[in-house]
Amino acid sequence: MKTNSNTYTIIYSVVLVVIVAFLLAFVSQALKDRQDANVKLDVKKQILYSLNIRGLDDAAAETKYSEVVKSEENVGEQKLYICEVDGAPKYVCTVKGMGLWGPVYGFISINEDKNTVYGAYFNHDSETAGLGAEIKDSQAWQEKFQGKKIMKEGSSEIDLGVVKKVENPESEVDAVTGATLTSNGVSQMLKEGLKPFMEILKDK
Repeated sequence: MKTNSNTYTIIYSVVLVVIVAFLLAFVSQALKDRQDANVKLDVKKQILYSLNIRGLDDAAAETKYSEVVKSEENVGEQKLYICEVDGAPKYVCTVKGMGLWGPVYGFISINEDKNTVYGAYFNHDSETAGLGAEIKDSQAWQEKFQGKKIMKEGSSEIDLGVVKKVENPESEVDAVTGATLTSNGVSQMLKEGLKPFMEILKDK
């Protein structure tokens, strides 16, 4: 077959694509267990971050997670983690929502009173670096949630939120500068994402 013919070019391209596809599938399958383990470890680290436990390497994070997370429960499509930190019970709720460009999600840890935020960690898939991405990258912003109230006293409505101008510092957090839509997404995520946990939170 002539190497400069169209037929040769087409056959060569098809064979090359098939070989590359086979190799990628093989590598993906071979690494699947490791990839799954890394995903699970990353989730464990995020839960620890929401409990204000940071700066651990992989091995230490695995050990700490086993130490503080006592059990987990399914709450609809979300999860509740029952934890203990320094002898005190904590409750970690998963939350999911939409930011400006895609999904945002995170974990909110709650004190024994079931109404005071102990810590928070947020993540995203595609928010703008330096703006909306600060919900993940800025530990200082996440720490603003500590001590905030989830509900007003005597109320069953979620009051915790993110606003452009704080009028109720007991339950509101300043929006990320320059990322109003992402901040609105986080606020909506909290108000909707915590609703499935209401029965648990109201059970004092």
